[in-house]
Amino acid sequence: MTDSRRRSTAFTHSDKTPTDRLEFETLISDLSARFVNVPAEQVDAEISDVLRRVCEHLDLDLAALWQWANEASPPAFRATHYYVIQHGPQAPELLQQDDYPWFAKEMSCGRTVVVSSIKDLPDEASRDRESCVQLGIKSNLTIPISVGGEDAIGILGLNTTRVERAWPDDLVKRLQLVAQIFASALARKRSDQALRASEELSRKRAARIAAAVDAAELGFSEWSPETEDLFFDDRLCEILDIGVEDFAKAKELWLSRMDPESKPKLVESLRRILDGDIERATAEYWYDHPRRGRIWLRHSLRRLEGASEVARRVVEAVEDVTERRQALEDLQRLRERLESENVYLRQEAKKRLGSEAIIGRSATIRRTLALAEQVATTNSTVLLLGETGCGKGRFASYIHECSQRRDGHMITVNCAAIPHSLIESELFGREKGAYTGALSKQVGRFELAHGSTLFIDEIGELPLEMQVKFLRVLESHTIERLGNPKPISVDVRIIAATNRDLASEVRNGRFRQDLFYRLNVFPISVPPLRERREDIPLFVRAFIGEFAGTMAKPVKEVDLGSLEALAGYSWPGNVRELRNVVERAMIMTTGPTLLIPLPDVDAVATGSTQMGAIQRAHIEKVLHETGWRIRGPHGAAARLGLKPTTLESRIKSLGLTRPGV
Repeated sequence: MTDSRRRSTAFTHSDKTPTDRLEFETLISDLSARFVNVPAEQVDAEISDVLRRVCEHLDLDLAALWQWANEASPPAFRATHYYVIQHGPQAPELLQQDDYPWFAKEMSCGRTVVVSSIKDLPDEASRDRESCVQLGIKSNLTIPISVGGEDAIGILGLNTTRVERAWPDDLVKRLQLVAQIFASALARKRSDQALRASEELSRKRAARIAAAVDAAELGFSEWSPETEDLFFDDRLCEILDIGVEDFAKAKELWLSRMDPESKPKLVESLRRILDGDIERATAEYWYDHPRRGRIWLRHSLRRLEGASEVARRVVEAVEDVTERRQALEDLQRLRERLESENVYLRQEAKKRLGSEAIIGRSATIRRTLALAEQVATTNSTVLLLGETGCGKGRFASYIHECSQRRDGHMITVNCAAIPHSLIESELFGREKGAYTGALSKQVGRFELAHGSTLFIDEIGELPLEMQVKFLRVLESHTIERLGNPKPISVDVRIIAATNRDLASEVRNGRFRQDLFYRLNVFPISVPPLRERREDIPLFVRAFIGEFAGTMAKPVKEVDLGSLEALAGYSWPGNVRELRNVVERAMIMTTGPTLLIPLPDVDAVATGSTQMGAIQRAHIEKVLHETGWRIRGPHGAAARLGLKPTTLESRIKSLGLTRPGV
């Protein structure tokens, strides 16, 4: 999400302790789990409780969730949920857009506003500054709330009134996730209310079946099984597409076009009505309309009793309920998507929260970033090329966050991590019972990414038979769930990644040429770590900062010899391998200076001459500093993060000897 940020260098932010940060991340994970199955009538109470907990944890004074007040004039937001500290300023019931014109403009553009000090608002926000001062607000974070990339339905405002404060990027990202969870819960509440309203409407319609004769929207028929006298009104002929020439066999045509599974039930209901077992019956079924295709009909039957000399008669009222059925299916689809999205949010909340920034200042990475930013603002397909572990996933996230789809969550699927037999249901979804073992309905990744971005990692691992279906989706923008032939429209931006040479795969018949051309619209090569060695110290510092909090290690500096050795290594595993090496070193270290050994024992023997010289000098330096003491907590093996026997073997292979021996 693009942020509109105003900060003052006069503010500093004291980082929370690792325990505090863990408690806050646990809070976010807990609230996302709570909102997955919370009943619609409890959503408001849950949101208010979460606002209270967030304010208490972050020492905020006023928090409010505002939603558009459609009835208000001039335009305004209504405070539907809020929390305020005792004796603090009360949130006004309506937030007039005229009082906050600059904030309103930023919200309409989908931008988060970060204000460390109200004094730092731009000149064009003078009216907004005045309104904030009247409320006693000293700093503010305002986040637009939207669902599925559509226009904002409201805003989340977090404020301090006692002191000014800074809003670090990692905290903003976490609070944006909270806002998105609120948005999903409110959307699910609205869909539940709409579904209940629709069900209530259906019940009322059932009560009016007896008066359907007078309803212009209903088709009507009357017939007698004894005299075979039959009457269809014009409306019913129109609904069923039965012409005058077909009237003699109208009943036969009606039954032949009816849903085969529903036909026996309707015939049985008719038999019971004629036998006097029941007075009326109702059924819904699909009807194969000659011109419109499959439509849905609501069919009501009722027996009429006349005088003894009058034959029994049956009246039938038929309503075309195709639009209502479609609306119910759309609501159900939205509900399933939101529930799946909440599950996805809960899984993401368990991971490290916040955007993973692209690390590096080298000319190579700057050129790559420029390409990513250039294509981000379009909807074009992007193909990320590069070795395993070089950071293609981070570049996909960066492109998504710089795009117009940033309000939605980027959905990821790794083709190499999914069995071939399950990849179709993962991508396109499935209906319950679609195949043996499909015990529940599943929303696919394409449907989950509707309105957002779908990152297809390891696209080169996609089986050939799936490549055909994948290409069809890219061309038609529709999918079909397994077990349901009904097409579902999807609006998805594709970012694909691979460590394979797809052009070579095409030549060898392992990848479809037409799919390759469709994906290769804007290829970006992500450079391996060995081509950006000057960025290695930046990565090391970032990884140390990441692990220091979780491991509570007091690391203050990195051994210069270690950095020299790292810069000389070829890094076949790229950034991922470097991260693992730093993590292992952090586990092994006991002092303030971090020593980082290279990945494996054979690196010296198999590496380049330059690498061998660097490693030899580093090991020799540590041996000198420890007085050639190899074992023990302060010995050279411990400082290098190696087993004593391993170090002894390496000393021997390098031909190192202790001075004076």
